[in-house]
Amino acid sequence: MSSRTLSDLAVPRHGWAQALVTVLGGLIGMGLVAALGLCAAGATDLPDGSFPRVLAATVVTAVGGSVDLSGDASGLAGAEGGLTVMPLSVTLTGALFIGWSFLRPLRHRAVAGASELAGWAARIAALWLIALLCLAFAARHTFEISLGEGALGDLGDLFGVSPEVGFAADVPLTLLVGLLWLVGVLVLALLVSRGAPLPGRLLRFQSAVRPAAHAMLQLLLASVVIGAVIALAVAATRGRPAETFAVLLLGLPNVAWLALTIGLGATWDGRVEGSFALPVPHALDEVLRTEDVSALNLSTLAGHDGRVWWLLVADAVLLLAVAFVMAALSPARVRAWQHAVHLAVALALTVLMICLVGRISARLGLSVLGIGDLDTGLSGQVLLKPRLPVALGLALLWGLVAGFAGALLAQRTRRRSRSDRLPGG
Repeated sequence: MSSRTLSDLAVPRHGWAQALVTVLGGLIGMGLVAALGLCAAGATDLPDGSFPRVLAATVVTAVGGSVDLSGDASGLAGAEGGLTVMPLSVTLTGALFIGWSFLRPLRHRAVAGASELAGWAARIAALWLIALLCLAFAARHTFEISLGEGALGDLGDLFGVSPEVGFAADVPLTLLVGLLWLVGVLVLALLVSRGAPLPGRLLRFQSAVRPAAHAMLQLLLASVVIGAVIALAVAATRGRPAETFAVLLLGLPNVAWLALTIGLGATWDGRVEGSFALPVPHALDEVLRTEDVSALNLSTLAGHDGRVWWLLVADAVLLLAVAFVMAALSPARVRAWQHAVHLAVALALTVLMICLVGRISARLGLSVLGIGDLDTGLSGQVLLKPRLPVALGLALLWGLVAGFAGALLAQRTRRRSRSDRLPGG
């Protein structure tokens, strides 16, 4: 036989062509979801053919990139602001495809060397950085803003003021955070997959890590699916389908995962000011639209809609279900208290991830001759940030209780199944 052994032939080839498919496939999927969501949100009506630029900026923010807002008009008018928000529907689309494509060449393998995994990931990362660089340079545009009628419009005509506001991606920060995002996606893909190969030295950890990581993936996806069903039902019964599909295609996980943490008892601080309109449930918008920063939790939301307490029930059912699945997939030698610890740590890390990617900070203000912020239809502020220590503490507590209960339920199911297989059982 030739110098290529049978073991060599069994190793899947994952070179530059496969890496290119992974990167392009992920970006095309993200771009398609973002484009449909922006169309539903009315972004096709933006002037000066700016839709492709806005689309590029949306994909940039979906991987954690930063977009700065600014503008001026010969020193007589100015605009300033910033945008920190991740459209998580777009993010989730890219993460799922890239994670699947990263693991696909490694299927049917029990073990993979660390150098092999690092080389495969490095090819994807190199092409990913090139693609991000192109997107970051494309994500910039300037709009001219009308001052409207009245005194401000007269001032603008008198001084020849034509205020402009523009956005531009922060290229270095986008490359850095985008690379960290990709590394996180690839690492998580290895953790949540039940069959992906690992280096030999890490195999002893997979029984403790992978069932819990897989359970958290199920929890996150289940909450998104439930949110989608509720959103479609609302669209069918109450109308405004375009707005609903904009939320589905741009920010469904933002709302669903926020609701997941609130159901656990977490509190978020938030505020909506000015003309920013949030396509979110009415109770949430009412709590946030106040003169000062508001506490967003089960209690404050229930003051506007008592059905919010069902979030508590939904979280309890979902956590018990994923805890049972986690215990059922784990080796029988793992004890109930170990399941509880594994789930507690996994849930705390998951809540930490939600708190980091679910933050929102957006502000845009326009001034003319020192008179600002003007009501031009764009000015306003949105703020949403979690109370992190409390959220993590509650996640640990929920994980311990649900993990222990799920383990006991799985053990009882195993014993019943074993007794049914015994003769005369």
